[in-house]
Amino acid sequence: MKVRWIAGALMPLALAMGGASALAAESSQFGSISVVTVADGLEQPWGLAFLPDGRMLVTEKEGRLRLVAPDGALSEPLGGVPEVYDNGQGGLLDVALDPDFAANQLVYISFSEPGGEGGGTAVARGKLGADRLDDVAVIWRQQPKLDSGHHFGSRLVFLKDGTLIVTLGDRNRRQYIPDMKAQIGKLVRINRDGSIPKDNPFVGNPDYSPDIYSLGHRNAQGATMHPDTGALWTVEHGARGGDEINIPQPGKNYGWPVISYGREYSGEKIGEGTAKAGLEQPAYYWDPSIAPSGMTFYTADKFPTWKGNLFVGALKFQLLVRLEVDGNRIVKEERLLEGMGERIRDVVQGPDGCLYLLTDEDDGRILRLEPAS
Repeated sequence: MKVRWIAGALMPLALAMGGASALAAESSQFGSISVVTVADGLEQPWGLAFLPDGRMLVTEKEGRLRLVAPDGALSEPLGGVPEVYDNGQGGLLDVALDPDFAANQLVYISFSEPGGEGGGTAVARGKLGADRLDDVAVIWRQQPKLDSGHHFGSRLVFLKDGTLIVTLGDRNRRQYIPDMKAQIGKLVRINRDGSIPKDNPFVGNPDYSPDIYSLGHRNAQGATMHPDTGALWTVEHGARGGDEINIPQPGKNYGWPVISYGREYSGEKIGEGTAKAGLEQPAYYWDPSIAPSGMTFYTADKFPTWKGNLFVGALKFQLLVRLEVDGNRIVKEERLLEGMGERIRDVVQGPDGCLYLLTDEDDGRILRLEPAS
């Protein structure tokens, strides 16, 4: 079931922004909240992952990977990071830890890899050392590489079975989307070494690239696993309207660019309308577009009334969206941090039960949402 959010339908949680690094919120049904600056001075941070010791790995789009201490101290850029195709939306993008990180110290990064006449999304794996990634190898590459700086994706999500989902965009080259041997406008699923899971939906079909998991995606920049069901949830950019939350199923086609709830930037209709037999409907969509990015389910006890809620960062509207979920349905939306004036690129639950945000700015910050004392 799809649900549309209409501008002005719900009142946002008001936050009093200003002054110090800890910003107290006004009272609400959730109590008071503080927004604390953990670290600043990051240049367009894109992805964040917590290490078991409480430190954070943070990517900067230009191509730097940094360690951030719990007190906000930034390391020098780590060595071993591959060269990136820093063009438009491309660069060093997401970061994720191996499910067995405590034993193997393996880290995965997604990035736009230069090659051909441009670049394409790629995934590399390396072992985290004191000041670098060691034994770095690219384990997966998007094909073909294109001369476009748009729509690279690319979130990394490990599923319960240990396989890795890589979200990909259409590179703003829609003519490649019908090509099922091209990983353009698709999600892919790989093993941790880059090999192909034998139960991928198109394994054995010569007309399809065997790494494809689902089809018809414009540019998914947020993805997470449901903490109870283990299902994959994604959020992707529409054009002018039509941002979508999907719950991708293996082998299913989610419609782009044949169907959409958005319109071309020129105002013209996209494709064939909003529905067509054989194409999946979104679980939720926005019109106008909020330009969604990172997303996570909240599972901790720090904010008991938020438990089970889904959080999505917004770039264009510069806010955080809280979504109440009932099964596979989104039943209520609330907009937080309106007026902060910074693009929210990633949303991650910390080991302390707080929510951590990355602001996608030239002087980007790591923010922590915590109950006000």
